[in-house]
Amino acid sequence: MKVLGINGSPRIGGNTDILLDKVLEGAKAKGARIEKVVLNTLKFSPCQECQDTRDDGTCLIEDDMQALYKKIEKADAIILASPIFFGSLSAQTKMMIDRFQCLWRAKYILKKDVFKRKKRSGYFLSVEASAREDFFDNARAIVKNLFAAIGADYKGELFCSGVEGKGSILKHPDVLGKAFELGKRSNSHI
Repeated sequence: MKVLGINGSPRIGGNTDILLDKVLEGAKAKGARIEKVVLNTLKFSPCQECQDTRDDGTCLIEDDMQALYKKIEKADAIILASPIFFGSLSAQTKMMIDRFQCLWRAKYILKKDVFKRKKRSGYFLSVEASAREDFFDNARAIVKNLFAAIGADYKGELFCSGVEGKGSILKHPDVLGKAFELGKRSNSHI
């Protein structure tokens, strides 16, 4: 079982990063092979809505997204983590999601299953400083669209509001416990 964690926060060691690490720790405790990708360390461009596209669902832009596409395709479970910025996902997370437009086109317009493999599970983690539940709703809708495109069943989520300062998630041991348990579940929910 391979669990891939994707951190969409620009802040290493921040609340999103800590929460994702706790989920991956839980998955590893149940025997999963884990890998973590930090989007802010990758070199990739936003979607260019290319005029000439490939019909196989692959993107024309050659950058670090090419390796990430392969990691996602091989994963049994995807844990996507993003802070809430201005009522939605971080720019890094949204930029990555938009780069799946080519795959979306192949799947829904051309009716081609690009990620030809067994089902995978998808989980979404998010933290935000305010207490606006509608911000989580907005972010969730975007993540669910991504998961549908990549063939991941949306299996769960963990949201924590009222978390602003770097590392202040550590003051929420109940949320960290839920994150560890979610990680354990991610190793068995295919």
